[in-house]
Amino acid sequence: MPTDARVNTGAPGDALGPSARVSEMQAKLHRWAAADDGRRFDDLFNLVHDPATLQAAWQRVQGNTGARAAGIDGMNAADVEEQIGIQVFLDDLRTAIREGTFRPMPVRERLIPKPGGSGKLRKLGIPTVADRVVQAALKLVLEPIFEADFEPVSYGFRPRRRAHDAIAEIQLFSTVGYRWVLDADIEACFDSIDHTALMGRVRSRIKDKRVLALVKAFLKAGLLSELGERRDTPTGTPQGGILSPLLANIALSVLDEHLHRPWRPGGPMSTSSRRSRRRSKGLPNWRIVRYADDFVRHEALFDRVEMEGLHRRPVAAGRVKLGAARGWRCSRGWEAAPTTAGRAGITRRFGSGKRGERVYERNQR
Repeated sequence: MPTDARVNTGAPGDALGPSARVSEMQAKLHRWAAADDGRRFDDLFNLVHDPATLQAAWQRVQGNTGARAAGIDGMNAADVEEQIGIQVFLDDLRTAIREGTFRPMPVRERLIPKPGGSGKLRKLGIPTVADRVVQAALKLVLEPIFEADFEPVSYGFRPRRRAHDAIAEIQLFSTVGYRWVLDADIEACFDSIDHTALMGRVRSRIKDKRVLALVKAFLKAGLLSELGERRDTPTGTPQGGILSPLLANIALSVLDEHLHRPWRPGGPMSTSSRRSRRRSKGLPNWRIVRYADDFVRHEALFDRVEMEGLHRRPVAAGRVKLGAARGWRCSRGWEAAPTTAGRAGITRRFGSGKRGERVYERNQR
């Protein structure tokens, strides 16, 4: 299929409901993206404002746990349904998108405590309902394209993948010789993503300038703080936005590609004989598992690599007991921070506790 070819998803298919039509469209986009990794998609804008796409997007927004939260206009999903009406709302929104008059509004910033009792706060950005619907529509169109490119090592915010799958993969690696463990996260990932680098990666697959303009408009929409102060957003993508997890995965895919590249065909770890040769020379082999901005790398010291606007930070050492972490060791010397839910950060000591349980040390903030 020629590079930069236009998209034709076929007849509207009135006999199908919105969800079925969107699923059919997504299947085609994913199939075309997987068949040609150099293809840049054009003419996607019509799919974004297609009535079926907007209807499916509304259903996702309405069914989301955050549907009761209001943006800076003070309206939540229930208010839109009661005061405007769903069909009128979607028709007006479609007209605004199609005519180019739609403009994202600043997100409403809300600070919530981070889990773990650290006392630190996490920034959430709550878009208006209209912005959420357009973001959901963009995600419905863009996600199947970029899913064809994402490496199998990432598990966060992806279709048919969940945290339990990532944990199962980590446990599997710990039983087959990958005994040195690095567990780290990217500092302020959602806040510090570089827009230029991110848009460059989006453009590698998307040629439609109207879709690119919509994505950039959401990145630059700004925020309204809890004190009522309007602030620009020169970097980052707000946590709380429907499109943000996909954009974060696109930005973080550079990390996945860098660490997974040796496992590709022809790479230094692509075959068991090549991995054995590396071991005979004292060189490490490694595997990586990433969930959003948290990642685990097995049996290697992390080499320094510029990760397109992502930053690292030093941390101090502490100690944690992992009764179920049989056979796990740790690496040292990398700048990272511990993740949530009591999981270990960079570990430094491996041995046994007084009761025989596995013990190893981690870095703490």
